[in-house]
Amino acid sequence: MEMVAEHMRQKYNFIINESVYKQSSSWLLVSNPGSLVAILASYYYFCTWLGPLWMRDRKPFHLKKTLIIYNTCQVLMSFYLVYCGTVFVLSGEYNLLCAPVDYTDGPTANWVAAAAWWFYIAKLTELLDTIFFVLRKKDNQISTLHIYHHTIMPIITWIGVKYIPGGQATLTAILNSFVHIIMYGYYLVSGLGPQYRKYLWWKRHLTILQLIQFVIIAIHNVYPLLTDCNYPKWFNLMSVINAIAFVYMFGNFYYHSYIRIK
Repeated sequence: MEMVAEHMRQKYNFIINESVYKQSSSWLLVSNPGSLVAILASYYYFCTWLGPLWMRDRKPFHLKKTLIIYNTCQVLMSFYLVYCGTVFVLSGEYNLLCAPVDYTDGPTANWVAAAAWWFYIAKLTELLDTIFFVLRKKDNQISTLHIYHHTIMPIITWIGVKYIPGGQATLTAILNSFVHIIMYGYYLVSGLGPQYRKYLWWKRHLTILQLIQFVIIAIHNVYPLLTDCNYPKWFNLMSVINAIAFVYMFGNFYYHSYIRIK
């Protein structure tokens, strides 16, 4: 039994501390999975049970000013991430079809890793979307798709930052951040008041854009699976499966929201 326990400790130490990207593995909320697990467990518990129970006999919070600030910050963060990714792609150091991770301690590698960390932090701050829904008693918007999306993205980005920041996944971050500029821009305008809703005719097209994003991500991660790209195939496979799951769930949402109802 002691030998098994020691083997498990060595395996854990290898996975968490040794086979990692050294520059980013010790950064805030990256060093070990415990902090992320605690955040996601608290998020799920609050949004699916504790929050609705606490709000059951209370009036919904309006949070108008809070949401304006929050959505503005998310738009600015997404702009910054698109900028970082675009600069990296245009630098000539990124290959669209096959982009290995730069594991050196060079300035570009560290800068890309830092941008990947900010992308990870953005996924954590987006958990507030659901918390605001709970506080505003918008329970109809807390769907399985919503919870899955906000839970799986921090996990995938944590893996990316800790082990393979940059490389092939850069395009995924750029696409996702670009869509989030539009999405949080929509939320921002929507939160300004009813008089602005006439400018929100493009909600349906936002869902289409999200679907296109995941189709591109799936296709983009298939090529390295078929070639020797010097990029972890397990991460490509995970990205493809996750993208296909999102295509199915967003497609199902689009069908029931815009096609079936019509």
